Amino acid sequence: MTDVTARPPVGMLLRDWRQRRRLSQLDLALEAGVSTRHLSFVETGRSRPSPEMVLHLADQLEVPLRDRNQLLLAAGYAPRYAERGLDEPEMAPVREALELVLRGHEPYPAVVVDRGWSMVAANPAVGLLTAGVAPELLEPPVNVLRVSLHPDGMAPRIANLGEWRAHLLERLARQVAVTGDERLAALYDELGGYPGPDAPEEHDAVGGGIVVPLRLRADGAGELAFFSTVRTFGTAVDITVAELAIESFFPADAATAQALRGH
Repeated sequence: MTDVTARPPVGMLLRDWRQRRRLSQLDLALEAGVSTRHLSFVETGRSRPSPEMVLHLADQLEVPLRDRNQLLLAAGYAPRYAERGLDEPEMAPVREALELVLRGHEPYPAVVVDRGWSMVAANPAVGLLTAGVAPELLEPPVNVLRVSLHPDGMAPRIANLGEWRAHLLERLARQVAVTGDERLAALYDELGGYPGPDAPEEHDAVGGGIVVPLRLRADGAGELAFFSTVRTFGTAVDITVAELAIESFFPADAATAQALRGH
């Protein structure tokens, strides 16, 4: 006997992605330059799309590369996108770029994460954020969201925990909605179950109300305030590279900048 896992048909998967993007068949047909009738036939299985059509529709739907491979497999075609390990020789330029960004951001913290929020790399300044975190939470693979919100993680040191917690959960919820990733949905449920205060009605914003800061109590440095930016590889055609993100923390006030420059 052969144990074969049934794969959903490509039309059903494309329909799910279209509905996740809140597009009607007409909307997608117009954006993709195909007839509504043909799109309907593809979604219902009456027409088998070519690999080029699968990738064209996936591009219009902004489907992640990992999931584009699943669409191709469901349509009976070979995957198109490779997933190389970050330590493979071909990835040397990517590693060098990450190291350049991390090193160049010192003395401020910066971390590289994958799609599941596991830490791939970080600069030494991240140690300022993770000081006092339980050792088991820092055992690889380190999930940065779990470290941030776990009661034995950074949470007790975050002065505006209610607001920062709401910010992180909102980001994760958007990612779940965009990707449909069940692992991320499970992570959201886990993090949402951690104890923590509700978000305040008014934002504790800095810079004239521009950004919500991370306010962190630091031994010997008082309260530090950060805001962050996220960068990705804009033209990646490798799954590993496409799923990497660099989150860089910047001082949100002069006192934090001075404290880190003297750290």
